[in-house]
Amino acid sequence: MDSALSDPHNSSAEAGSPTNGTTRPPSTPEGIALAYGSLLLMALLPIFFGALRSVRCAHGKNSSDMPETITSRDAARFPIIASCTLLGLYLFFKIFSQEYINLLLSMYFFVLGILALSHTISPFMNKFFPANFPNRQYQLLFTQGSGENKEEIINYEFDTKDLVCLGLSSVVGVWYLLRKHWIANNLFGLAFSLNGVELLHLNNVCTGCILLGGLFIYDVFWVFGTNVMVTVAKSFEAPIKLVFPQDLLEKGLEADNFAMLGLGDIVIPGIFIALLLRFDISLKKNTHTYFYTSFAAYIFGLGLTIFIMHIFKHAQPALLYLVPACIGFPVLVALAKGEVTEMFSYESSAEILPHTPRLTHFPTVSGSPASLADSMQQKLAGPRRRRPQNPSAIYEESNSKDPATGTESKEGAEVSKGMEKKEK
Repeated sequence: MDSALSDPHNSSAEAGSPTNGTTRPPSTPEGIALAYGSLLLMALLPIFFGALRSVRCAHGKNSSDMPETITSRDAARFPIIASCTLLGLYLFFKIFSQEYINLLLSMYFFVLGILALSHTISPFMNKFFPANFPNRQYQLLFTQGSGENKEEIINYEFDTKDLVCLGLSSVVGVWYLLRKHWIANNLFGLAFSLNGVELLHLNNVCTGCILLGGLFIYDVFWVFGTNVMVTVAKSFEAPIKLVFPQDLLEKGLEADNFAMLGLGDIVIPGIFIALLLRFDISLKKNTHTYFYTSFAAYIFGLGLTIFIMHIFKHAQPALLYLVPACIGFPVLVALAKGEVTEMFSYESSAEILPHTPRLTHFPTVSGSPASLADSMQQKLAGPRRRRPQNPSAIYEESNSKDPATGTESKEGAEVSKGMEKKEK
């Protein structure tokens, strides 16, 4: 996943730059400002809406809507895996024909893009369907094994409205496959980014710091140390980056002089910002201080990236500026509010539902279902009571009272008397 912001003044860092030796006329200041502003806006949209949707996606019914939790081990290995993948793609483009590789990748991202875009627009499209729309329910179920060992691999529930969204997304997919138009590329790129922020969850802030810190080093090395990332970004014809033409004002929709922003610069900080939104909600203070702080920090970091790139006329590793801003600003706010301990002890994967108590220790009880319910209520409401050690007392407590009225039943009284006589 590319993580570099391209330099529009350096032909080696441009997406779609000519290879026949011809040179383009220099971009106008208005065109450059429009391209930068559009990239910034497109980066903010999936982060904002993806973070909001990440709060609800953990409670979805479909297995495809359940989030993937990133642990500290995953975060530590991710930069290594990303480096191997990036280097592998670079060698593939150097050894094999670029045309055939891009054809294979185009078909792969064609399928993924349709599914991602359909999942993205589905909540918005539901508002446009009439109330009498014939909506039927479907379920796609794949299992492995049989009997007690049967395990669900895919359990996807969808309806007629989802099929309509899938059809609309397929139109965009065919458009992208045939024309590789930059608008179709951006629609798929925005869908990938939003789904990534929504469905990839960091389990805690420490994991987020490990992930962002590792990718900070990864981004700086592959952009400043080698030309690998820029070469792959130029050669890779897939919606893994957002692009916007700087000559849009001169050529319209057929413009071809692009500035680009890798999806890694959106998704990686975005999942950290989404984590801070869930942390805000867990505090139950009806404020989103850390979310807005990190969101503002992202705007600052990306703006600084664009400014440095414009001054030095060279492609910049955006995470070089985004990581310190997105981590540093919220930590400073936590220090000022005295909530550093709460921030770093927060576990996102431990949540069940917002604003509901969590049962972390299951009580051991004996007796009727009524006594089990009473014991669970006592566990949530107050300190745990010491259980009686006498077996007859346990039996008497659970059987000598009527579960509905709480009064001693006739059978329960006789049984308890019999137990007392037996002990004597």
